[in-house]
Amino acid sequence: MAKDLSRLKHTTVNIKDGGEVIIIDTGSVIDAEAEAMLQALHSRSTGGLRSHLKILAEKGADNFMEKFYIGYGHHSIGDCGDTTIFIEGVSMPAVKAVQDNPLFRGQESSTRYLDFSQQSFIDPTQSEEGNALLELQRQFYIDAHEPTREYLKKLHLRNEEEKISIYEKAIDARTFDITRSLLPAGASTNFAWHTDLRQAADKLLFLMHHPLSEVRNMASSIKEALHKHHPHSFGHEIPNETETYQNLIAENYYYHDPECSDEPVINFKNINHSELKKYDDLFKKRPPKTGLPKFVGQIGTLEIKYQLDFGSFRDIQRHRAITQRMPLLTTDLGFNQWYIDNLPKKVREKLPEHLNMIESTIGEMSISRELQQYFIPIGYNTSNKFTGDLPATVYMVEIRDSRFVHPTLQKVAHNIGEQITHHLGIRLNVDPEPNRFDIKRGEQDIIALDE
Repeated sequence: MAKDLSRLKHTTVNIKDGGEVIIIDTGSVIDAEAEAMLQALHSRSTGGLRSHLKILAEKGADNFMEKFYIGYGHHSIGDCGDTTIFIEGVSMPAVKAVQDNPLFRGQESSTRYLDFSQQSFIDPTQSEEGNALLELQRQFYIDAHEPTREYLKKLHLRNEEEKISIYEKAIDARTFDITRSLLPAGASTNFAWHTDLRQAADKLLFLMHHPLSEVRNMASSIKEALHKHHPHSFGHEIPNETETYQNLIAENYYYHDPECSDEPVINFKNINHSELKKYDDLFKKRPPKTGLPKFVGQIGTLEIKYQLDFGSFRDIQRHRAITQRMPLLTTDLGFNQWYIDNLPKKVREKLPEHLNMIESTIGEMSISRELQQYFIPIGYNTSNKFTGDLPATVYMVEIRDSRFVHPTLQKVAHNIGEQITHHLGIRLNVDPEPNRFDIKRGEQDIIALDE
């Protein structure tokens, strides 16, 4: 008989000005703090796990975590206990702030699966002008959806052997791929963060000083929820100078280069070509869907600068093995041309006036560039920069140069791959037809078991 999971004592904290943080209680007999204690004892004693379980049963994990993890600062103990946090009703920039971490594990809601006719939009100014601008963008997005869908059905006719339900899902996926560009970054979304106790504390330290007040409020609520749910693992004392340093990081946080090239520019100067030759067989004989060994990374790193719309940045940011800057979303680099080219004529003709209205309204609002992001559609290009070793960069290219990847990101990945092959002679295992419309896209869905 299935357990009644609704009876579990989940921890919930509301976020100031909107949103919610939920930490789930999995019903485990041994929770995150207890598991961290067991692993710590196991590393310092030959008594074996059974003796540690006896200590846990008799004394609990409370005093142990407060003494050794918090009191003595044995940070590695916090690596051994995991927790899952669900954050709902926050903006895309807020989600990106948490995900801006090479150790992030979790999932973000896709723009394909949220009903933006109902989803709340975040207005950091809480003004009539700001709300009106967001609602105009919502309506333009809604009005563009069905014409785009019908246009795509005429452009990509269904073959008789193709299953109707899969074809319809593929058309829907491409429709959302196009129309998502019209959504403002302030459109709210949800995400889950699976993290260990140590990384949660470390990440929250900066988020509490983030340039966006929404992120600071969110971080404060996450910290409160974690302290309630894991009361013996979140009482770290933080030196004043460390807190002050976070403000300096915040001042330099966003990356923006208004002169950024519209095509990827790669710096190959840090690649050791003599070392590259030593591993010739590892590149030539590597089978498809097989990653390069990590030690190949010692050959050197690539620095890559490129333009990409903010919507697709949300996808490339998932690659944790490369070091990326957080781009500032502005209107400086224009609206990505792919979206314009793929909208139906009746929507495309209205788009310039719509975008001009957005830009002029934002310009009149007298708010910081950081806050302007909430009102800017995610189809606008951002300047981007990342540094990665060869295994990490090759992996990103091979995953993203595919017909199942959003075309604006696929184009960037393909260009980077071509340059790597040309300059380094490395063969890449990529999709031979990356630009082909494939209805298998309609099979890439996660559904409830009873659907």
